Amino acid sequence: MIKIAVITSTRADFGLLMPVIKALRFYENHKVVVELVVTGTHLSNAHGNTIKEIEMMDIRIDQKVEVSVKSNNAIDISMNQAEILVKFTELFLQQKYNAIILLGDRYELLSIAIAAGNTQTPIFHLCGGDTTEGAVDEWIRHSISKMSYLHFVTNEESYRRVLQLGEDKDRVFNYGSTSIDNILSISPIKKVEALKELGLNDCKYAICTFHPTTLDNYDVSVQMNNLFKAIKSFPQIEFIFTKSNADQGGNIINNMLDVANLKIDNLHVYSSLGVVRYLSLMRYAEFVIGNSSSGIVETPAFSIPTINIGDRQKGRLQSESIINCNYEIQSIVTAINRALSSKFKEICKTVKSPYGDGHAAERIADKIMDVVNRGDINLKKRFCDL
Repeated sequence: MIKIAVITSTRADFGLLMPVIKALRFYENHKVVVELVVTGTHLSNAHGNTIKEIEMMDIRIDQKVEVSVKSNNAIDISMNQAEILVKFTELFLQQKYNAIILLGDRYELLSIAIAAGNTQTPIFHLCGGDTTEGAVDEWIRHSISKMSYLHFVTNEESYRRVLQLGEDKDRVFNYGSTSIDNILSISPIKKVEALKELGLNDCKYAICTFHPTTLDNYDVSVQMNNLFKAIKSFPQIEFIFTKSNADQGGNIINNMLDVANLKIDNLHVYSSLGVVRYLSLMRYAEFVIGNSSSGIVETPAFSIPTINIGDRQKGRLQSESIINCNYEIQSIVTAINRALSSKFKEICKTVKSPYGDGHAAERIADKIMDVVNRGDINLKKRFCDL
């Protein structure tokens, strides 16, 4: 029996993993099982209990691993990581997976990767090789890459970086981003219907997500207050916020959003929008604003502007539809005015995404099944010098 586990810890990575889960389960039979392991903020009421969204999509969940997502300070994060390390070591010893699939760069995934290493469980890693200089995600992502056996990157720059880390080119594959798969395959909800589900009338709006910049000394409270002041300058635009992730400082952002939700008329806050609703709303938005990777990877495929605030995504491959600005109020206001200009909207219409053609998941699934069926995985990896 071949057992593969796909592990999701947040709404963000689930959206990108969903096409892979579906493609892999096409191969399920009496000899192959593809388990979905749900953990992290999916099981947290404070973060929207997003496991319900997975259940509503009728996607089978095989394992639930409850862990703390408290994130007020560095001690909280380290305590969470310790708990995750122990619980996933136990899970891997019990289930004896032939491989696990991890996506991205979150701190909980680092603990899961260490648990896999301790139990000699092969890791297949998605979205390695990217660089984001403003967050601890940067070194976490590269660390997981060195722990991994197979690599599925999203673009040519990332492909070269993973090779530079000493990984064998025969185990690194650039099939593009599964976010493009989602955009091309998911039937969007109509604009009016999607807004109605949020309690909003038909309007002009922007999608907003702001996460802590974990390697930045700039006070997150000042960052958020400046963003709120900039928003007030555009009463004709409704700003739809999804709450922050469980990184250190995320609780501060979410608490400030809850307060602002009551005070700013054109600001609306939601714990999670769900994959389909989020992409549907992005399709019809005037622009996307914040510091999420979604604005860099997914938004350009809709030919709409992205306003990227600060350094959290610094170094990531960007399209011409992305406007970078700093945390100052005037910088944000200037960026919004540019995004709303007809001249810039015309530029966005001609942008082509550098993140693939929308067929990443099927290629990833084919390669994974080819490798596990051969049964010749050797975790004694050699370092490939350039």
